Amino acid sequence: MICLISPAKTLDFETAVSIKGESIPFFGKKSQELMEKLKEYSPNELQNLLKVNPKIAYITHDRFAQWQWPSPKELSKQALLAFKGEVFRGIDAYSLSQEDMDFAQKHLAILSGLYGILRPLDHIMPYRIEMGTKWKTHAFKNLYDFWGDDIHDSLQQLLQEQKASALINLASKEYFKVVKASRLSIPIITPIFKEFRDGELKSITIYAKKARGLMCRYIIQNKIEAPEKLKFFDSEGYYFSEEHSSSEEYVFVR
Repeated sequence: MICLISPAKTLDFETAVSIKGESIPFFGKKSQELMEKLKEYSPNELQNLLKVNPKIAYITHDRFAQWQWPSPKELSKQALLAFKGEVFRGIDAYSLSQEDMDFAQKHLAILSGLYGILRPLDHIMPYRIEMGTKWKTHAFKNLYDFWGDDIHDSLQQLLQEQKASALINLASKEYFKVVKASRLSIPIITPIFKEFRDGELKSITIYAKKARGLMCRYIIQNKIEAPEKLKFFDSEGYYFSEEHSSSEEYVFVR
């Protein structure tokens, strides 16, 4: 079973880590190709491209200027520990054991606009470019076009290596679009998280994001490889709702 998540816009390259192990992203050369194009942009151009404020544009410009491939160890960090945001708050990777991280390395993949697909221990450098960025050049129409079948083929390889029985989709719609879902030969299960509000079930983005991280942590810590066992997930008051679920969507409510 492979669990798929999205990256985060915010990063943490300051907190020290004690987790051992490192790996190299599959598509470093392709990432370098993208970065060479991004390094040509001024802060003002990045502000328009990324739809960010001037401060973030200047920070991103500096990060792009420093970005290197291969990544120097002293300037890079394992992906699962480098990303912040609600999903990664739910995962709380800094509190995972070495055994947990070793399991995650085999059963978790992070989609990325710059790196394509990342394993938890893949070393990355600071960056900011989302998969859905409206970026058109003479070479590609957008990042989905740039990555083509590469991410899908790499994911397929990971699934085959693990003899996975299912793909657990905890990624956002923006990122999951890069996966050629119709071409996968195993079930895809998407956990959905909802809250009772005013007598109705509603999906509230900030809570759903953290819940996806909590589910990911649950899978890692319990070494889950059978989709049916996801139904026992009960972190922070969530429980599986048979009534609202299907074979493709597992709905958890609280």
